[in-house]
Amino acid sequence: MTDAVVISGVDKTFETKGGLVHALEAIELTVSEGEFVSLIGPSGCGKSTLMRLIADLDQPTTGTVQVFGRSAREARIAQDYGIAFQQAGLLPWRTVAENIELPLSLHGVGKAAREARVNELVGLVGLSDFADRYPDQLSGGMQQRVAIARSLAEKPRLLLMDEPFGALDEMTREHMQSELGRICAETGAAVVFVTHSIPEAVFLSDRVVVMSPRPGRVQQIVPMQLAATSDRHDDMREEAVFFEMITAVREALHQGSPSMVRGVENR
Repeated sequence: MTDAVVISGVDKTFETKGGLVHALEAIELTVSEGEFVSLIGPSGCGKSTLMRLIADLDQPTTGTVQVFGRSAREARIAQDYGIAFQQAGLLPWRTVAENIELPLSLHGVGKAAREARVNELVGLVGLSDFADRYPDQLSGGMQQRVAIARSLAEKPRLLLMDEPFGALDEMTREHMQSELGRICAETGAAVVFVTHSIPEAVFLSDRVVVMSPRPGRVQQIVPMQLAATSDRHDDMREEAVFFEMITAVREALHQGSPSMVRGVENR
């Protein structure tokens, strides 16, 4: 098996009007094929910057990023990954089905193959009855399902997700977390997931990567001592081991941020 992501010795600095900003420092991280890894840390610690480096939306100042053994650029060209952001980013003039098929259409996939894949995906995300609806006819959670389906259109082996549920209410957010766990189990995709929510990271992840304040470093990696991600269910949120894992991640966060007010990162 080829690791999904290998980050070696990565630093990232930005030139700004106020001078040089050191965003990331000495990042070493490996994400295995099919593994769900969450990045969590204080605001401004470089979580989204690290995600952008993996996606080849930006390049490291030093160090290397590999995706399934290729450079990040080669992986982007080969469509090895799909991306979902906090805002669904749907085109309002296209239906659910048309939004999902967009990447397939852009890459020249034939009509029959596009229709078959869209039918498969709307079923996967539970929107078969809404394929002909437009984004403004959908709830926020349904729009995020469409965005996830679109990110899966080309059968990527890796999903990059930057706070995809951050704008949702708590009940919808928990439902979407369960749905995402199910979808990842069915597709076998590896996931790198940025979040500010400790319970969300614990519920979804195989491992939680705790990052330090800027310059962002990998402060601690906390393995989740829970059931396999494919076997997690809503009732698990009431189990003692779930709260133990939340405490472990919270303590890892506070270890590098002694001035942080407890509870700030626990939404």
